[in-house]
Amino acid sequence: MDVKIGSTAERPLPRPGKFDSVKKRLKRNVGLYIIISPAVLYYLIWHYWPMYGVQIAFKDFMPGLGIWNSPWVGFEHFERLFNAYYFWTILKNTLGISLYGLLVGIPAPIVLALLFNEVRSKKLRTFAQTVSYAPHFISVVVAVGILFFFISPTNGVINSVLQSLGFASRDFLAEPGSFWHLYVWSGIWQGIGWSSLIYSAAISGISPDLYEAAYIDGASKWRRIWHVTLPGMVPTIVILSILSAGGIMSVGFEKILLMQNPMNLETSEVISTYMYKSGLLNTQYSFSAAVGLFNNVINFIILIVVNAVARKVGETSLW
Repeated sequence: MDVKIGSTAERPLPRPGKFDSVKKRLKRNVGLYIIISPAVLYYLIWHYWPMYGVQIAFKDFMPGLGIWNSPWVGFEHFERLFNAYYFWTILKNTLGISLYGLLVGIPAPIVLALLFNEVRSKKLRTFAQTVSYAPHFISVVVAVGILFFFISPTNGVINSVLQSLGFASRDFLAEPGSFWHLYVWSGIWQGIGWSSLIYSAAISGISPDLYEAAYIDGASKWRRIWHVTLPGMVPTIVILSILSAGGIMSVGFEKILLMQNPMNLETSEVISTYMYKSGLLNTQYSFSAAVGLFNNVINFIILIVVNAVARKVGETSLW
């Protein structure tokens, strides 16, 4: 009898399986999963499920035959893109506009958030922030219309001022060298206020004790900004910069198409507008899919590289 009891006591208890632990977590967080399920379904249906259609980039797609029955052509469309005389032009315009936008668009909202942080009047700060982020809610069409109102060669505000000062009016959109500046700075005007709110939230999370300690040590206002505020914003700056770098090949298609005309085409034609024209207007679906796939693959590679560099240099990264 004693031997049986001892052997039973020494027998190890069964360990819970992995499925049991997953089941417990699902039950514990069922409310959170229900809340997030619409977003998951949206991405599964509209972003992941259509990915099977990417194969038309390697086929000569014919709507009558369908995706699966269209003839396979391999990398023919990619070779056509890389060998085209306009490929380097649209690649240069895409990278140039994106890099220009990043160089201006990353520091501008940071500076604005720092300025808002130094405004002591709460009412004035709230009013200034509201005015700055209001353009974010304007549609792209309206924003371009406002831009045309200012730069129109006939009755634009800027040309009216130039004429009153004795200068000749200029058609800015007819000048290829002006397109990048108009596109980037109008985008800064529209998005700087909204982006600054994110950095303002990061500043509000910095402990006041750090500012008090710096003040007691005799640090000036600029020193406190440099040694306390900016280091506290670094994680947010890094994350937003990585996300911005991941879309470096995806220049805003709608805005460029609205601002584009035959006179500025040499500096305004980018990959997204070329893909639209070749795919939808010229019904070259397979070639357009190849251009889009090339664009997305480059974006993905840049995102991986920038995230790896950020993780190696600092402690902040997306993963």
